[in-house]
Amino acid sequence: MTITIDYYFTPQSPWTYLGHARFAAMAGSARAALNVLPVDFNRIFPISGGLPLAKRAPQRQAYRLVELKRFSEHLGLPLNLQPAFFPVSGDDASRLIIAVDLNEGVEAAMALTGKVLRGVWADQRDIADPAALAGMLSELGLPSRRLEDAKSPAVQQRYETNSQQAIDAGVFGAPTYSIDGELFWGQDRLDFVQRRLAQATA
Repeated sequence: MTITIDYYFTPQSPWTYLGHARFAAMAGSARAALNVLPVDFNRIFPISGGLPLAKRAPQRQAYRLVELKRFSEHLGLPLNLQPAFFPVSGDDASRLIIAVDLNEGVEAAMALTGKVLRGVWADQRDIADPAALAGMLSELGLPSRRLEDAKSPAVQQRYETNSQQAIDAGVFGAPTYSIDGELFWGQDRLDFVQRRLAQATA
């Protein structure tokens, strides 16, 4: 029996970046089916009690930087604590990931997600810039016309549906991995995701 994982995230989230490659490998090893679900946390935060980064208390913002440094060093992943293009809107990148998912499938969408996340946190790329997104498509061998497809009503509807699905599921932060309705919030919960997958595939 194939297990399905709903993968909720935003493409500008450093925590999603830190967990993405590990999660992809984990899901691949378990032969899990993935639903790649970029969501709009501007819709989710007001409902879940979350706050955008700029509105969080100074001590929370300071500790966030400590934890990002710890995890990037622990995982051996490059990460700029103060990237050149952050804060940045993830909406265009989210819609592009959806367009690729609809046309090229989950594997391509996951590859693009990884490229976008690394773009923000390691490669100093502006994911709100169409030229930067076009470059990422090219580097992955994906059609440039997906940029236009990403502007379609069907893609926007999918983005809105993803966000509503996240709200209905009780998602409040990124990344969140959902297995049979059980939520695992944060890349630091991937050990628990792995255990859950092992149970399901035993």
